[in-house]
Amino acid sequence: MRIYGDKRSGNCYKLQLLLSLLGKTCEWVDVDIMKGETRAPSFLEKSPNGKIPLLELDDGRVLSESNAIMHYLASNTPLIPSSPYSFSQLLQWQFFEQYSHEPYIAVARYINVYLGLPEDRKAEYESKQAGGYRALAVMEHQLNTTPFLLGDALTLADISLFAYTHVAHEGGFDLSAYPAIRNWISLVKDQKGFIPMNA
Repeated sequence: MRIYGDKRSGNCYKLQLLLSLLGKTCEWVDVDIMKGETRAPSFLEKSPNGKIPLLELDDGRVLSESNAIMHYLASNTPLIPSSPYSFSQLLQWQFFEQYSHEPYIAVARYINVYLGLPEDRKAEYESKQAGGYRALAVMEHQLNTTPFLLGDALTLADISLFAYTHVAHEGGFDLSAYPAIRNWISLVKDQKGFIPMNA
């Protein structure tokens, strides 16, 4: 298998972290989004949406969307709950990550880390703060109740949300008022096989 991705991207890091936690390896192909490599005809032929990460299987089939790729890689492992309710909770957190968390925290980080917070994007950067803090408050509420998002054990929900949450400060978000999130970050980092972003 082969993954096309950018090691600075949280969505790509999810896959690197997951593979490491599972003790699996996969060929990695660096893609530079700042050079327009995801818009190249050869890439668009594999992924018409022109986004990373992209998983290419040995038989040539491809999967896009980070959370979908995670489900494929973690199939039949304890990281995916077996009960219908818990599995639905997992999906709930992954949809939350894509719709209520990433559009704020990841985008603010992109404007700062990738673009260098240019003057013409500062208003957009500032506009992301309130939504990002709302998402963090939802996570804090749950993590005050359970050590991980679904209970006592790590699941794909945690890996999905860890990716951008643990670098939220790079998007201007201060986690000092979120002790449960900070504890959860430590718990994820303590997992056997954990690797940092950009490893």
